Amino acid sequence: MMYKWLKDLFYFNRSLTGEGNRKTLSYFSKINPVFKILKFSSGLKVFDWKIPYEWSVKNAYIKNVKNGKVYANFKKNNLHLVGYSIPKNIKISFSQLKKKIYTEKKYPNAIPYVTSYYKKDWGFCLAHNELKKMNDGIYEVNIDSKFNKGNLEVAHALLRGKSKKEIMFSSYICHPSMANNELSGPVLLNYILRFLRLNFKNHYYSYRFVLGPETIGSIAYLSKYKDHLKKNLLAGYVLSCVGDDRRFSHTKSPSENNLADISLSASLIGKKNIHVYSFLDRGSDERQYCSPKINLPFTTFSRSKFGTYPEYHTSKDDLNLVSEKGLNGSFEVIKDIINSFEIGIIPYNTKYCEPHLSKYDLYPTISSKDNYKNNDVKEITDLLSYSDGKSNIFEISSKINLELNKLLKHLKILKKLKLLKTKYL
Repeated sequence: MMYKWLKDLFYFNRSLTGEGNRKTLSYFSKINPVFKILKFSSGLKVFDWKIPYEWSVKNAYIKNVKNGKVYANFKKNNLHLVGYSIPKNIKISFSQLKKKIYTEKKYPNAIPYVTSYYKKDWGFCLAHNELKKMNDGIYEVNIDSKFNKGNLEVAHALLRGKSKKEIMFSSYICHPSMANNELSGPVLLNYILRFLRLNFKNHYYSYRFVLGPETIGSIAYLSKYKDHLKKNLLAGYVLSCVGDDRRFSHTKSPSENNLADISLSASLIGKKNIHVYSFLDRGSDERQYCSPKINLPFTTFSRSKFGTYPEYHTSKDDLNLVSEKGLNGSFEVIKDIINSFEIGIIPYNTKYCEPHLSKYDLYPTISSKDNYKNNDVKEITDLLSYSDGKSNIFEISSKINLELNKLLKHLKILKKLKLLKTKYL
């Protein structure tokens, strides 16, 4: 299902603003009708930034005047045009044109992704091997783009729970024609929202979901909701590059130990090929959520982290790079976190000393040195030993080095037997 959504949306010309963004948000609003659209007018000041004008493109290309050969055709791949390029209709020598063409020499068959959002400029992007085919001569440059006063749009949804305390998921919709670094995050976010809507009719915590263009979108959102979030947010997760199946990545907050950090670390226990990064390696909207005067408890979850895989910000970040398996693997990580919050995040014992586990069929009736080689027995007794009414599920999972989904399985059994109870933050 997630992969189908991603395929449907892949070719939309998304940017900071414009029709591609509206079509993307409209698509997701059909999946999750609880989304509401916030509009921020062009020119509006949001902290130290201003909302940009809407940018639209009808066509763009380079043409060799002598032989008519066309290069960097926007209609064939919207990555060919530098994002937010100004209108141009000129003839120019190849020596001058080359200064406005961007390539990726290390990945010579890929079209790079380049933007100039906040300075009026123009340019094209080509595979380096394609550039080498161009000859000296005169070229026609045509960029049929427009800038209009309009709106930057952010979609958000709030599923209200019994508590005003919130868990938040955020991703971004400003990259065209890239699958892992762009659409995988919004697609996963929508799947999580749908999962909560369908499976938790009486959830305890409130859940917030935000989709907008990277950086300026989160800044605009924070200009409106920062005080509310600073008061109510328990944990926030930036979802970025979550669609491949190569590794799991965790970019920590500046403190490295907020509740979001701890929960994500716990949910990754037992996964293969885990990469952990400090906030020094930040690169997405965690920069805004964790900035000093905002300081929200956010962390960032990825598969192959932005900037670390060769296809990043190129046309090779395509539909072949992501998979349903990769997306589902990411969902399982988040699902275990949600299940942990909703079962009651702090477990505590109901009995003095160890409970008599054998009478509950949780411990062998024959005592031998092999008892503690039984993984279930060891895991259950470890869970009971650390359930002190102060430590949360994620801290316990890390202390006893037990996969979060296994801990939850044991916790459900122990709760049913009334050997453990749980409470909420």
